[in-house]
Amino acid sequence: MKAQTLLPLIALGLTVSACGGTANRGLSSVHQPVVSRADYSFDLGAANGGIGGVETARLAGWFDALQLGYGDRVSVDLPGGFDSSGAREQVAAVAARYGLLLQDTPPVTSGNVPTGAVRVIVSRLKASVPGCPDRSRAMEINFNYHTDSNYGCAINSNLAAMIANPEDLIQGQTGNGSGSSAASTKAIKAYREAAPTGTKGLTRESAGGQ
Repeated sequence: MKAQTLLPLIALGLTVSACGGTANRGLSSVHQPVVSRADYSFDLGAANGGIGGVETARLAGWFDALQLGYGDRVSVDLPGGFDSSGAREQVAAVAARYGLLLQDTPPVTSGNVPTGAVRVIVSRLKASVPGCPDRSRAMEINFNYHTDSNYGCAINSNLAAMIANPEDLIQGQTGNGSGSSAASTKAIKAYREAAPTGTKGLTRESAGGQ
């Protein structure tokens, strides 16, 4: 008699437990990469329409501390009435060492640019998958045909971690007219320059090129 009483209760408990957690009724994961942006600002002293050598060195040190690289955006905010004939070009020259060009329009930052200064802004995008890993729905039988609550977390988290420019997740890059051979040659050149001495003799054919 007791066993007959417990069986309906167990079945009811399984049904209730299957109703909790993250719902995912389709084949597309509900855990998708989300792209966020962070703006970092750095004020430099300026005089006579430009920045001096000391300020240029400070800017380069700041870029190094941020590990400035591909995917970052650099812009310059100049106070009203400031002569930008030298400051913008000098900042552009430092950014060019990292393979980046200045953006035309700077983002809005908190606070006004101090008098006699220019503000350099680095905008950085980051991709992440909120809520992962998700173990809210245990791997058990459910009656609503849900996929596992953690479904899609692994592949989408790896994609968010590996992508060089998170903006590509929002809008893919358009073609620039160059062939794929030019892009592959550039990648192999970068590999050769960064590779250890013993592998710098790698040829394009041995790297898988045509």
